[in-house]
Amino acid sequence: MVKLIHTLADHGDDVNCCAFSSSLLATCSLDKTIRLYSLSDFTELPHSPLKFHTYAVHCCCFSPSGHVLASCSTDGTTVLWNTQNGETLAVMEQPTGSPVRVCKFSPDATCLVSGAADGTVVLWNAQSYKLYRCGSVKDGSLVACAFSPNGNLFVTGSSCGDLTVWDDKMRCLHSEKAHDLGITCCDFSSQPVTDGEHGLQFFRLASCGQDCQIKIWVVSFTHVLGFELKYKSTLSGHCAPVLACAFSHNGQMLVSGSVDKSVIIYDTNTESILHTLTQHTRYVTSCAFAPSTPLLATGSMDKTVNIWQFDLETPCQARSMEDQVKFTEDWSEEDVSVWLCAQGLSDLVGIFKMNNIDGRELLNLTKESLADDLKIESLGLRSKVLRKIEELRTKVKTLSSGIPDEFLCPITRELMKDPVIASDGYSYEKEAMENWISKKKRTSPMTNLVLPSVVLTPNRTLKMAISRWLETHQK
Repeated sequence: MVKLIHTLADHGDDVNCCAFSSSLLATCSLDKTIRLYSLSDFTELPHSPLKFHTYAVHCCCFSPSGHVLASCSTDGTTVLWNTQNGETLAVMEQPTGSPVRVCKFSPDATCLVSGAADGTVVLWNAQSYKLYRCGSVKDGSLVACAFSPNGNLFVTGSSCGDLTVWDDKMRCLHSEKAHDLGITCCDFSSQPVTDGEHGLQFFRLASCGQDCQIKIWVVSFTHVLGFELKYKSTLSGHCAPVLACAFSHNGQMLVSGSVDKSVIIYDTNTESILHTLTQHTRYVTSCAFAPSTPLLATGSMDKTVNIWQFDLETPCQARSMEDQVKFTEDWSEEDVSVWLCAQGLSDLVGIFKMNNIDGRELLNLTKESLADDLKIESLGLRSKVLRKIEELRTKVKTLSSGIPDEFLCPITRELMKDPVIASDGYSYEKEAMENWISKKKRTSPMTNLVLPSVVLTPNRTLKMAISRWLETHQK
C-alpha cells in the first residue's frame, strides 16, 4: 500500500525539513542549503541548491500558490525565494537577531510567521516584507508553528512544552503545557469537523514532543463563543522522542517521525496505525504529505529524503490495519504483531511469533488453541484475545460483502437500518446512538467532545441510499 519510490541523497548533512507544493519538493539541511526538486521525475531544478544562509537552515515552507518559498536559519534570517528562478525576494531579520527555528505562511499568503530560539515570534506582511506584529513566549525556544485552515489563528510550540494560541492580530488567546519535555512539531488538519446542530466548525491539531507522544487536540474559535482548545487523545507507537508530525491534505492520515528512526502513519478516524516505515538509518526529523498527489516525503539525520507513494485508492480510503481485514488471511507474522499492539495485547507478541501465527492462523484460533497450544494461562487474557478475533472476523464478513463504509454505523460497524444524524454531524444507527448517549455521558463517539445536544435527526437521504444499494446488491 505504501512503497519507497525514490531516495534523495544530495545534502551533505542532516536534513531538517521537507515541504511540498503542487509541483515541487523543497528540502533544507544543516549544510546551509535548500534544494528544489520536480515532482514529475524528482530531478533537481537547474537553480538548486539555493544558497544564502550562513548557518544551518531549520525550516522551509511554500506559499499556498507555490511561487514563493520561505526558509529560516540559525543566522537569524527568514528568506523568501522565487521558486521559478531561485532568486531571493526578501531577507527578513529577526528583530532580536536570534536563530530562527520555524516559519509558516498563512493560508491566504498575506502573512508569514517566524519563531526564534529566544522565544520571539514575528508576524510579517508577506507582500511588503515588513514586520507587522511581534510577540514572545515566556519560556523556551519557539520550535513549531501551524496556522488554522481558516487563518483566524495560529499555534506555536516551545521547547518548554507549551502550546500557545494567537489570533491574526498577534493577541495571545491561550497557553498550556502540552508536552512535559518540550514540543517538537505541530500541525492542523485542513479538514474541519462540523457541529451538526449549530454548524460550528472545529479543527483538529496534532502536536508531538520529547515525551515520545503525539497528542490530538480540538480547536474552535468563534466571535460569539470565543476560543477553546480541548485535549482529545494520545497516539502511541513510538518508543523515543517524536520529532515531526503532519496531516495528509484530506485529513484522513497523520504521519510522524521519531528518534527511533521510524515513520508511523495513522488513520485519523480510528487513531490506529496504518503503516510503520523503517527505511531511515538515523533520526527522522521531518515528514510531509504532498497536497495533490499520493506522495509522502520523510527527511532524516542520515542526510537523505525518502519519497513514498501510496496506492492511488489509498489516501482517501485509508483505514486502520484492523479495518483492512479483507486481506487478513494474507497478513504476515509481523502484521499480526502490529495488530496485537493496536489492540493493547503487545505482551503476547513474543508468544504469537514463537508459534508462527500469521493472518490465517489468527482467524482460526479458538479458546482451546489459546490455552493448549499458545499456553496463555490467564482466562481473562484469553477472553480478550478471542473477543478481538471475533471483532476481526465480523469485519472480514462486513468488508467482504463490499458494503460502502458510509453505510456502516461507526459504533457497531454494521449496516444501518435506521440512520440518524447526531449533533456532532455524524450519522449512526438510532438504537446504537441512543444506547451510547445513555451510557457515555453525552460524548461523541467520533470526536470524544461533549455533544451540544442529544437530539437525533432521522437521516432519510442516507436511509434511501442504503435501500437502493440493498436492492441492487442483494437480489
